[in-house]
Amino acid sequence: MSGVDRAALLIPGAGYSADRPLLHFAAAVFERHGWTTVPVSWPSPLPPRSSDLVAWFQQLRSYAVRHVEPLLDEQTAPRIALVGKSMGSFAAAPAADRGLPGIWLTPALRDTELAPDLRRATAPFLLAGGTADRIWDSAVAHSFGQPVFEASCADHGLEIPGDPLASIDILRDLTVAMDDFVRHL
Repeated sequence: MSGVDRAALLIPGAGYSADRPLLHFAAAVFERHGWTTVPVSWPSPLPPRSSDLVAWFQQLRSYAVRHVEPLLDEQTAPRIALVGKSMGSFAAAPAADRGLPGIWLTPALRDTELAPDLRRATAPFLLAGGTADRIWDSAVAHSFGQPVFEASCADHGLEIPGDPLASIDILRDLTVAMDDFVRHL
């Protein structure tokens, strides 16, 4: 990425690529503000889903950190930001280690090590989640003193099941929140 001043890595979820709406519009926001976006894809099979959610989240966190660290090492841009969807939010650990800002979309705030990673962060971050997502924790999200976008009744995809128009409204409002966040980076 020689000659790039600012780069934003778009880190997918377990089943949510950088082409899907939340990351697509995050990319559009960063690009609007002069950032180069770098879509990430997972290079090998993900850990198989376990009935033990805590253990599975630990595996996903380890996998995400192990794959994101080398990508960060390759970046030459003086300013780097991260955007992670769900599993991609586990990249908050290397972001905290490196002092990088982030947007964390539907992060797993329950039963994971993500909250302690976020508490170590020295750079700003935006959290976005839905109140109907069982791994979102509103109290934890608001405890960091960072911006929070919270969609009432939205699920893990930040959608209202059965209501596409309300889901579009959420996507629009989130895009506005991301735009405001990126404008101030």
